[in-house]
Amino acid sequence: MNTNSLQFNFTNAAFSFNDRWGGFVKAGVMVAIVVAVRAFVLLRPKREKSDRVSPVAAALSRFSVSQTAMWLGAGLAIAFPLLMLGALGDKGSLKWIDTFGIGIMIYIMLGWGLNIVVGLAGLLDLGYVAFYAVGAYSYALMSYYWGLSFWEVLPLAGILSAFWGIMLGFPVLRLRGDYLAIVTLAFGEIIRVVLINWRAFTHGPDGITSIKPPSFFGIPFTAGPTGFAHTFGLTFSPIYTKVFLFYVILAMALVTAYVTTRMRKLPVGRAWEALRENEIACRSLGINTTKTKLAAFATGAMFGGFAGAFFAAKQGFINPESFTFNESVMVLAIVVLGGSGSLLGVVIAAVFLVGGLEILRELDFLKQIFGDNFDPGLYRGLIFGLAMVIMMLWKPRGLISNRVPTAFLKERKVVSGALVQEGHG
Repeated sequence: MNTNSLQFNFTNAAFSFNDRWGGFVKAGVMVAIVVAVRAFVLLRPKREKSDRVSPVAAALSRFSVSQTAMWLGAGLAIAFPLLMLGALGDKGSLKWIDTFGIGIMIYIMLGWGLNIVVGLAGLLDLGYVAFYAVGAYSYALMSYYWGLSFWEVLPLAGILSAFWGIMLGFPVLRLRGDYLAIVTLAFGEIIRVVLINWRAFTHGPDGITSIKPPSFFGIPFTAGPTGFAHTFGLTFSPIYTKVFLFYVILAMALVTAYVTTRMRKLPVGRAWEALRENEIACRSLGINTTKTKLAAFATGAMFGGFAGAFFAAKQGFINPESFTFNESVMVLAIVVLGGSGSLLGVVIAAVFLVGGLEILRELDFLKQIFGDNFDPGLYRGLIFGLAMVIMMLWKPRGLISNRVPTAFLKERKVVSGALVQEGHG
């Protein structure tokens, strides 16, 4: 019997720890994750509903609706591209400004738009991606067939999306809960199927290419003599386009936040919150629930259309596969995990969910442990699901669960999330 066959030759170049034991290591990691989550569920302290708000939560809730928070957040966002350019240069900062900066800002704007429907009005919408698609295809088709610019189509994209929001609102006025969720989900799938099968107009699965990006007061970001770099005496670089696009979506997101904040203080905003808490009591107060629901759907859809038009301009190419149900799930998860009705919560959730999942693509050092074929990006769904489970167990009402009412008697007080209805429709 040859005993050498039972020995590992660690000096042999053909021996690979990853090939022999990589599967066991991966299985061990998966088992450890499952055991950790199970232990968290079993050992976590029992949470009871309470109308008492801790000082830390009260301070955070007041800060989230204050002007200081808005100005501070806007300042950090404005400085982000400049900090990346100063730290990493033109080439190094390109990926961070594009993938992380612009990508996160798009989802923040979508989250704030859906927050009107889910967080303020309490209507569960699983087909929000439909309005995103309407805005994107509005600009793509108008640019392709009639040569219209981004700035000309942007308001039209919002108007068309708001129109479809009203069209969705009419059939679902009497629906609530699971039935509302099913109808909105079906609406999102109907829009996507129409885009796929209407080949003569939308080009079907092939999509639309060569979509023009927005210009800087009519100056394109091209390398020619009429381009942005040549006009201002700069060396041509694609970073100028990315920085400009970042500030465009930042301005659009800030307008969304400002309009949402102002509308909460108007009668329509207070009607949304009354509708969320109790529709029967809302009707008894003489509030027209039909108009209130339609206003919520139309306003939220309008901001989704704005974000869709920007997405088409940024990508330069769109097809129906960019607007699947997974996009609606991601936006809804951002709203729910951040805290329904909280603008700051949406920002935090978008940074962690979108930015955190994109960070996985940068973890190349893990290949030294699990092998060259290991791709951390393939585990995005697993990590996303675990984050959802842990958050629903730890903070079922979101990161910022407490609320600061817009209407109050004598003194403004922070209200516990246990006393506020969630967006179940």
